Amino acid sequence: MNLTTTEELVKTFNENSKRLSPAQSDVRKDAISAFQKQGFPGRKHEEWKYTNLAPVLGRDYLIEDTTTLNKKDIDGLLLSSMEANHLVFVNGNYNKELSSVNADEPIIISDLSQSGDINEYLTASSITLNDSITELNTALANGVVITVKKGKVVNKPIIIHFIGDGRKGNIFSNTRNIFILEENAQAIFIENYSTIGSNAHFSNNITQIVVKKDAYATYYKIQNDAKSDHVGTTQVYQPEKSNFAATTITLDGGIIRNNLNIRLSSEYSEASLVGLYMVKGNTHIDNHTLVDHAKANCYSNELYKGLLDDRSTGVFNGKIYVRQDAQKTNAFQSNKNILLSKDATMNTKPQLEIFADDVKCSHGATTGMMDEEPLFYLRSRGISEKKAKALLMHAFAADILEYIKLEPLKELLDQTILDRLS
Repeated sequence: MNLTTTEELVKTFNENSKRLSPAQSDVRKDAISAFQKQGFPGRKHEEWKYTNLAPVLGRDYLIEDTTTLNKKDIDGLLLSSMEANHLVFVNGNYNKELSSVNADEPIIISDLSQSGDINEYLTASSITLNDSITELNTALANGVVITVKKGKVVNKPIIIHFIGDGRKGNIFSNTRNIFILEENAQAIFIENYSTIGSNAHFSNNITQIVVKKDAYATYYKIQNDAKSDHVGTTQVYQPEKSNFAATTITLDGGIIRNNLNIRLSSEYSEASLVGLYMVKGNTHIDNHTLVDHAKANCYSNELYKGLLDDRSTGVFNGKIYVRQDAQKTNAFQSNKNILLSKDATMNTKPQLEIFADDVKCSHGATTGMMDEEPLFYLRSRGISEKKAKALLMHAFAADILEYIKLEPLKELLDQTILDRLS
């Protein structure tokens, strides 16, 4: 299947639609019709100005919902140094046999295609970044709904492994997961991406997270797979006083686009967004964020840092939107980048739109080469240039790792970064 034509995608939709619940059928038909009219987003779309999907779309792909992978095949991909609940998706489909969930954990997992009361989350209008690739996900996606009931705490993190089985050919997958934390519930979610085989995996994923009153959701997105191309949207709803913290770490990949949209819809809600991209080769990383302050007395803090080497390219587009009712808002945003080669590039665009008058907001961005002064200081004490640069890069990255409160994950990522720098 070549993604530049829509006929095969529509054929896949027609095959998948047979297993949909009646309640979802009309929503999905509208979505595939919208995608047929628009096709994939191109660079003329303002929100896609710096990210070109053409190299990804030009390949031939398989859309497979079966796999011969067994537990031994994926052992090395499961972040096994951490005790966790593991949900495995292969080629975009939830695989219960490869997954392991502790029976004592208060987690309810249901099939997205059979869930009848989630249409409000499936419609494109529920996604802030409304474009055709979102419509395609709505039409085709499989996935699960994870619910944590009122007052329950999930003790071990829930790791969602997205594995592409690229042994027969390139894989195109669409997954839609919805996480619902009811009042006073708590859970940690980790999304982890990897590919088996020599071919590429292009994933078009959406994760929607609902954090209700006094609930606390922690979300990590880990990308460290050279064969992964990815367009992903994480849509967070905080309809009542709640707390949400996101950390996005990108260490390798092909063309990657991460959208993170948060809506603070009730007073005294808080959100934290941090990200680190440390890329080389031809990797392209695009982080688009939006924090929508809809009500008063909310707080958001955002910090993204990037190290770009070789011919890698980066994009940061972060918007803070403060509505008229959102008085007493505190919102802060910062993006800092270091270019490690003359061929690496970075496009950064922090934005503030404020319609309230009693707020504290700030934003800023910097991009430059490595600071010569501390480098000179280290070298003057007998440290080699390579070692001195490694120390400075590690210190730069460590600012973000300090936000990771899950110690096994923090140690794993820190060691991965140290190995990269050695």
